[in-house]
Amino acid sequence: MEKPVIDEDLCTGCEICIDECPNDCLELVDDVVKLVRPEDCDGKGECAEVCPTEAITMQEE
Repeated sequence: MEKPVIDEDLCTGCEICIDECPNDCLELVDDVVKLVRPEDCDGKGECAEVCPTEAITMQEE
């Protein structure tokens, strides 16, 4: 299953992906988004689709 990988250099901390995630897997930590509950991720990539800076890519675990 794919999981989101966040490029911290590209992440602006806008939180759009956090709002979009249906499973509450993402949180803002030190001004960047982190995948804090990977076990709850459904792998559908809603977070990556809405990221305005393309900081999130979906990759196989």
